[in-house]
Amino acid sequence: MYLTPEVKKDFFKKYGESETNTGNPEGQVALFTHRIKHLTTHLKQNKKDLATRRSLVNMVGKRRRLLDYLKKNDIERYRTIIKELGIRK
Repeated sequence: MYLTPEVKKDFFKKYGESETNTGNPEGQVALFTHRIKHLTTHLKQNKKDLATRRSLVNMVGKRRRLLDYLKKNDIERYRTIIKELGIRK
């Protein structure tokens, strides 16, 4: 499996406040970004995998809603996570 519990803890430790605070929006955005990149590479090889394509679209929407939440409540945290992950709108 590409996403082990240790990898998840590293994401939340690096981008969130701590590795046990899994509800932190920055950590969730980082985790979604990692999963989106993985599914994108999968779909480049398997173009007819519609179930994966649907889950990818749902994940992108969830990440977008989290980023909108950060942007509305704390613009500096939003700018920081966008810069660190290399995401731009």
